[in-house]
Amino acid sequence: QTQLVESGGGLVQPGGSLRLSCTASGSAINPVGWYRQAPGKERELVATIIGGGITNYADSVKGRFTISRNKAFTTMFLQMNNLKPEDTGVYYCKGLYGSRDVWGQGTPVTVSS
Repeated sequence: QTQLVESGGGLVQPGGSLRLSCTASGSAINPVGWYRQAPGKERELVATIIGGGITNYADSVKGRFTISRNKAFTTMFLQMNNLKPEDTGVYYCKGLYGSRDVWGQGTPVTVSS
């Protein structure tokens, strides 16, 4: 079955860190980015990684988040440091299956004291 599975979300205090993982089942899926959706808001881009490792970040997370992939391009990570309450939301992994977008089910992140 062609799918993406996220893990690593949870509850963390402001200033804390989390590491999200996204694993592709099916070698034809290429994980390419992380998105998030806060309560009552639209889904937004967090970070993407393409080609030879070219990365792009939303301004709100630059310097705090790092996106990476393993060499087989089957697992993608998002290292999140210095988390803020405004980082709260459901984080989704996006991949490409040919020309089709594939989404994971999401993993919730809550930043609160």
